[in-house]
Amino acid sequence: MDLSDALTYAAPIRRGVLATVKSDGRPQLSNIMFAVGADGVIRISVTDSRAKTANIRRDPRVSLHVTSGDFWSYAVIEGDAALSAVASEPDDDTVDQLVALYRDLGGDHPDWDEYRAAMVEDGRLVLSIRPSRAYGMLPG
Repeated sequence: MDLSDALTYAAPIRRGVLATVKSDGRPQLSNIMFAVGADGVIRISVTDSRAKTANIRRDPRVSLHVTSGDFWSYAVIEGDAALSAVASEPDDDTVDQLVALYRDLGGDHPDWDEYRAAMVEDGRLVLSIRPSRAYGMLPG
């Protein structure tokens, strides 16, 4: 499967399952929302205290499984993940990235000041995946 076809397929779906590698080598799966940027990078808002974040710090290899509503077509996008700094101030670079990601996923927030404060309070950061390979079964 061509990587660009997989990204084109995944972009409008925006929901998937992220697989990271646990310390014992087994997969750890998380339901997530994501956005595919114009640069081909997949971005996900994550919390610093979660298992997937710890797994990525130890082993950046990830897979993102995206499936259609009919369940029969799907793409698995593999790549290496990178983590931004944890949000520490409402106006820092990480929170700016989280605002951009929110806009990509859902449009405008009713109270951006509240959102920015929540990102710091939650210990949020941005997980970025640079895709390197894809496989699956696309429609058609």
